[in-house]
Amino acid sequence: MLAFDGALHIGAFQYLGVPLMTIGVAVIGAGMAGRAHAAAYRAATSLYESNLPPVRLVSIGDVNSTFGKAAADRFGYERTDSDWRVIADDPNIHAVSVVVANHLHREIVEGLLAAGKHVLCEKPLSDTLDDARAMVAAADKASSIARIGLTFLRNPAIAAVQKIVSSGQLGKVLHFSGKYWADYSSDPMSPISWRYKGHMGTGALADVGSHISYIAEFITGNAFTEVSGARFVTSITERPIPSGAVQGHSGATVSDKFDTVENDDYAGFTASFGDVAGSIEVSRVASGHPTSLSFEVYGSKGAARFTQARNGEFELVLNEDPYGQRGFRTVQIGPSHPYIAGGLPVDAPGVNVGQNDQFFFQNRAFLAEVAGLAETPSLPFCPDFADGLHNMEVIESVIQSGLANGANVAVPAASPSYLRKNA
Repeated sequence: MLAFDGALHIGAFQYLGVPLMTIGVAVIGAGMAGRAHAAAYRAATSLYESNLPPVRLVSIGDVNSTFGKAAADRFGYERTDSDWRVIADDPNIHAVSVVVANHLHREIVEGLLAAGKHVLCEKPLSDTLDDARAMVAAADKASSIARIGLTFLRNPAIAAVQKIVSSGQLGKVLHFSGKYWADYSSDPMSPISWRYKGHMGTGALADVGSHISYIAEFITGNAFTEVSGARFVTSITERPIPSGAVQGHSGATVSDKFDTVENDDYAGFTASFGDVAGSIEVSRVASGHPTSLSFEVYGSKGAARFTQARNGEFELVLNEDPYGQRGFRTVQIGPSHPYIAGGLPVDAPGVNVGQNDQFFFQNRAFLAEVAGLAETPSLPFCPDFADGLHNMEVIESVIQSGLANGANVAVPAASPSYLRKNA
């Protein structure tokens, strides 16, 4: 359960030293993930105990005013702004989600932090390591909170598997296999956008590979130490130029002119997590897989596996069972597993959860930290920018392995907060 920290109470929540009774929130970016953040803030006060200050839904920011207004109207925000600086300058806004193209993150995040806003930035932290390091430095200097959204850490089934692994029930972790198949780019007539520009490694690897990478660490309990065997493939080499604005992964009217796809549709590599071996594959052209993060983890006493296609369950096998009866059994998620009890309106076994719920849990945790509530094991705070930088360093190491024809590349040493909290 959440609890207030010492003398802190709702009336003591402060912004720039001034006591406040509400948390004003904004979301910059009205695309698919931006809408998920907008909905999550709207739901935040209904999750867990009602000990958050009231949350005021102030603004949805987007350069496309049509997209911004549609999201603001849909989720009950007071207005839309086409310039993020208006949000930064508004004293009624205290916490902001940044959910825009990766190359825009640094300027916006640094501006918000300089204005004293609390920031929740979508992954990856930026599109370059230099910008990511600068953002970490800005966060370290800021008086406000800077966090990154690694949403699959909030999946109840994934978190349940992590607890089983860390408890030692599966024994010594031997190896891990992870995949993230998606098909949002499987149609060759899907329009070109910023997602298809940049060097190898900035495509499927940075988009969905960043997710399965931190999940690999979360489950094995160890940070990446080395990657090798990296391979990148661009399966669809050109795409039509859109006639209008493109929002998220949705389609758009296209012209008869085409532009070059510069980055990866598929990426695969092997990895070491200390003495644990692993392999990871990702694709954005995997037809029939709208969004399918999956993994298997094997230990000396058993194994567990998860697939997003069956989000409300995981499978478990224990070697202590007689050999003739040994096999994976299905475990449905319920109130005895992470995030469920008190977190959902119906928190009974078998009710199921989805990816939207992960944003709800994530943004609720972010607002709890903003409000000065105490962190609890049942709702840990969001990862910090240093964790986001580490995630990018993993991706960069894979890129370097690919450039070196699959050579072994050491990953810079790190101690992610999501491993320290769950040790």
